[in-house]
Amino acid sequence: MNASVFEPLRALFGDRLLTGDADLSEFGRDAISEEGYNGTPDAVVFPESTDEVVGLVGFARERGIPLVPRGGGSGLSGGAVPVEGGIVVAMERMNRVVEIDTANLVAVLEPGVVTKELDRMLEPHGLFFAGYPMSEEICQIGGNVAENAGGGRAVKYGVTGDYVIGIEVVTAAGEVLRLGGRRVKDVTGYDLIGLFVGSEGTLGIITQVTLRLLPRPAARAVALGFLADESRLAELTPALLGLPARPSAVEVADASCMRLLSSLSARWRWIPSGAAMLLVELDGPDADRVASERDEAAALMESLGVTEISRSKTDEEYAKLWLLRKQVPWALMKKSPHQTMEDITVPVAGTWPLIAGTREVSRRCEVEIANFGHLGDGNIHVTPLKPDGLDVGQWHETLPDLQTELYRLAASLGGTISGEHGIGHKRRAFLPLVLGEAELRTMRAVKRALDPLGIMNPGKAV
Repeated sequence: MNASVFEPLRALFGDRLLTGDADLSEFGRDAISEEGYNGTPDAVVFPESTDEVVGLVGFARERGIPLVPRGGGSGLSGGAVPVEGGIVVAMERMNRVVEIDTANLVAVLEPGVVTKELDRMLEPHGLFFAGYPMSEEICQIGGNVAENAGGGRAVKYGVTGDYVIGIEVVTAAGEVLRLGGRRVKDVTGYDLIGLFVGSEGTLGIITQVTLRLLPRPAARAVALGFLADESRLAELTPALLGLPARPSAVEVADASCMRLLSSLSARWRWIPSGAAMLLVELDGPDADRVASERDEAAALMESLGVTEISRSKTDEEYAKLWLLRKQVPWALMKKSPHQTMEDITVPVAGTWPLIAGTREVSRRCEVEIANFGHLGDGNIHVTPLKPDGLDVGQWHETLPDLQTELYRLAASLGGTISGEHGIGHKRRAFLPLVLGEAELRTMRAVKRALDPLGIMNPGKAV
């Protein structure tokens, strides 16, 4: 699309409109390592107000130009990638925290607020936003809402959508919807907030969010150990979730992840060979009580075969133990940039059958598959890695069949193809594996009703 098409937007955005090739490249990708998922925008704009978004939507609607909302670019589904060109709407300058309302325990904020920055602002008030994802240092609240992102503590606290009680969104018609508010209960008509949460920008552009907050835990503690017999995860998972104090996180990284991590850095050489990592976090208002609950979890872990258990006693030890888990996806990416990090979720009791099933797929397809993620809520990041002897072209040719096998495995266990990363354009073609035609038809009907011209993030989700 010729850059001159966008010149009328100069009056609205000035130098906050980019159309040069050198400026656009970084906005054509997200955190997926494979370049085949990238796209190329024709322009990028940086709105600073809802009125500017309304003006932008009017411009795009008159010309049939696609709009692709973008947060921090940390997504793993291609949800913010412009697969059909058009305008990327970068929300990073709409980054005001409008109010922290301690009386109602809510925060009102614009979509470009970085999740970690919100946490820092809430800390002095003794509050926190519990639905954060693990990319909190870079992800933005608007992206979290659009993807209905989850994270390590979803086992206890749930996901982003559990905390969204109000939303302002600009629709494809250029109308501003102000839904919900600061009230705890609201069953006035359809749940339109729920419709936009997780819609991946395909129904409108979020311009303000009201989040429910919780009292901040005064203490957190971690028990981390290693499991040589991974099949014992079948016993460990329900046992840990059945503890009197529900863990705030139950994380796993299999032996493949640990082997790759220890091979990449001397700092991780102490990891025992051939064992999976298991991390359990407890939190609460009293440090002594949390320490006791941590010890109870550690004793249970030891009774079921977990060895070399470390217990955090200081904030520094807590951060060090969590770092081991957080380094896993980066180690896999460094080892094999050509990979597919999947986001499979199954009923909690299905986590070990899922991991065991991937072992069979790995043997049959001769592809190493690493598994890590959120054991406590059944969300495992199943990650096939390109074999060294396979060239990139062959890898891309075989990948869809491999993904299909894994998704069918998930479906056979009562699971689905994404728990927190979203569909985007990466998984769109695989939806019929887990959704029937009636469900897909209903989703398409919603899309047509709210975006009849198809300008809102086309090629994604539905």
